[in-house]
Amino acid sequence: MSDHPLRQQLHNEIHARPFERVGAPAQVSHQVMLVSPAESQQAFAHLSELLGNLHLPPPSAGSMFHTEQIGPVQLRWERHGEFISYTFITHEQIGPQGPLFERCACDRISADWRARIPGQQLCANHVAVMPEGELECDAIPDFSAVLDIDALVGSDVADGNAQVFTDLRIAPDGFTRFIVLSKPMSARRRGRLVQRLLEIETYRLLSLLTLPLARELTPQLNVYEQDLVSIMDAIGSNGTTDDAEAQRDHKTLDRLTQLASTVEGVYAASHGRFTAANAYYDLVNRRVADLHERQIFGLQTIGQFLERRLAPAMQTCAWAARRQQALSERVSRCSNLLRTRVEVAMQQQNRSLLASMNRRQYLQLRLQQTVEGLSVAAITYYMASLVGQLFEAAEPWLHIRPKLAEGLSIPVIALLVWLALQRMHHRLERASENR
Repeated sequence: MSDHPLRQQLHNEIHARPFERVGAPAQVSHQVMLVSPAESQQAFAHLSELLGNLHLPPPSAGSMFHTEQIGPVQLRWERHGEFISYTFITHEQIGPQGPLFERCACDRISADWRARIPGQQLCANHVAVMPEGELECDAIPDFSAVLDIDALVGSDVADGNAQVFTDLRIAPDGFTRFIVLSKPMSARRRGRLVQRLLEIETYRLLSLLTLPLARELTPQLNVYEQDLVSIMDAIGSNGTTDDAEAQRDHKTLDRLTQLASTVEGVYAASHGRFTAANAYYDLVNRRVADLHERQIFGLQTIGQFLERRLAPAMQTCAWAARRQQALSERVSRCSNLLRTRVEVAMQQQNRSLLASMNRRQYLQLRLQQTVEGLSVAAITYYMASLVGQLFEAAEPWLHIRPKLAEGLSIPVIALLVWLALQRMHHRLERASENR
């Protein structure tokens, strides 16, 4: 018995990105970088450079995940399809002894190294995890120093074992801030909670990458639809003559082919982004459901806020994708209709051409029969003349007048020549049928 060559790899995939243990208090910084394939390789080398400078073991070649303790900071590095995430976790004291977000987890890592991280930053978050006992929790805590109270969003999460507060705004330092008040729970479960919050914000922004594209496509789709209506009007109109109609159909087909090429090019360029938006939005909804939120203090929950703000944007993207798909299908149907019309016109032309060829062949056949009749007469004349010459030379012995013999031979010669031509026609027909 032998194992499948991918068994070990597939089995380990479920454990590829374990949750980190997060205690209380703790500070977490999270950065997401959009990268190209080349920048993804550069990011791997960039991480190896940091670990090498600190005399730490480098990640294995081709690794998609790596975690390393760097002094007081736990560094978590993940490589995904189109982005790379960096998570920094530290358990240094925060709260009254140290103002929230004054010095965050990522500040413990070299600023020069972080400034040279390849790619474009799409998402950046700070999470402050605090024991619930440090703050009064029977009323909305005063986070006015670090959060926008007018945009405050909060809820009970993890079946009432924690509270989350955020304003989902970008602070002056370029990071979105989350505050987690945690009741006693396992560090692993607290790590899952923090990871879900970070993934919600990451996938939210990744799904919104499609919104500018959807807005950009809207006026283009309007133009394409108007062009299609114009082409349909041209297909529905009738030409004054067959030649004019055929020429118009060919011009219309050229226009439609150009439109189809343009629409399919736009569809091919944007379809992947729309598909990714749906996948990311589904992940956002799953992560929000995993929070098990309950409303507190009359605040909007994270799920309610996203339903109000994110769902319309995703509906806009879905509408643009459906409209683009419908336009592509309409262009295809119109193309088939016009192509059928052109083929019917060509069949009519071919039918007329075949009828003309049949008439010409009939005339040629009649002409050939006429020529054959003349040929029979000519051959008969010459052969009868030869017979006359023959009997004229043999008159002293045969005592038959040459003119009489020549005249009597004419019908015999004519019949023989005609029979010979008919036999030749029959042979040619049999040879043609055998082919």
